[in-house]
Amino acid sequence: MKVGIVGLGLIGGSFAKAYHEAGHTVLARDIDRSVLEFARMSGAVDGELTKDTIRQCDLVLVAIAPQAAIAYLESVAPDIGPGPVVIDCCGTKRVVCEACFPLARQYGFTYLGGHPMAGTHNSGFKYARANLFHNAPMVIVPPDFDDVVLMERAKELLAPAEFGRFSYTTAQDHDEMIAFTSQMAHVVSNAYIKSPTARRHKGFSAGSYKDMTRVAWLNPGMWAELFMENKDCLLREMDLFMESLEQYRSALAGDDLETLTALLDEGRRRKEEVDGR
Repeated sequence: MKVGIVGLGLIGGSFAKAYHEAGHTVLARDIDRSVLEFARMSGAVDGELTKDTIRQCDLVLVAIAPQAAIAYLESVAPDIGPGPVVIDCCGTKRVVCEACFPLARQYGFTYLGGHPMAGTHNSGFKYARANLFHNAPMVIVPPDFDDVVLMERAKELLAPAEFGRFSYTTAQDHDEMIAFTSQMAHVVSNAYIKSPTARRHKGFSAGSYKDMTRVAWLNPGMWAELFMENKDCLLREMDLFMESLEQYRSALAGDDLETLTALLDEGRRRKEEVDGR
């Protein structure tokens, strides 16, 4: 298989390493030439992905920010041809899919939205690893839910990454869900660490603190773009969270032990319901 990868950050770099280790040919493109050259010297990349070579690929993974992904696909759309399956790896899906589904129809190439549900708080090729996606979920937004053959083909093409599960959904449903499962976690973590008390936490913190603050260490520009593109869904989740948080605050301020206990028990039971024990 020949795979093209656009963007050699954590996600794109990990795809490059996974496909390379599986014995496939990897062509790549990165806005930073030094990153591309380092990836080639390290052996993860075999050559450069260009307008002349993209047509040779079986799979093209676009692992850059949403607006950059749209701009890239607009620039190469006439050159892709009917052979490759193109999958973006952006963290939101509505903006990208709304732009790229029509683009694919216009120029006759195959495109699916995608979101590999894996990552770390670190970014960049130096943190990429071949097993990043091992057993992780992969979300696919297909152009047509009746095209089972295409969805199976995408699954086969992505096999070298060793995803543990594939989910198929709409761009709208994806963005609603990701506002809760990912974006809210980053907002809350980033806001929580701003307490002045955080500067004095050493010696008083353990697992809870680490779990709560891990994703505060983020890429500000990338996450700000994702938040803005999904602001309707994220604002709804933030409003629900603040409404719930106010209940805890009111119980504390009113010395209402019974209500506070009930709120905590409700949260415990909800966690048990949604995740199991």
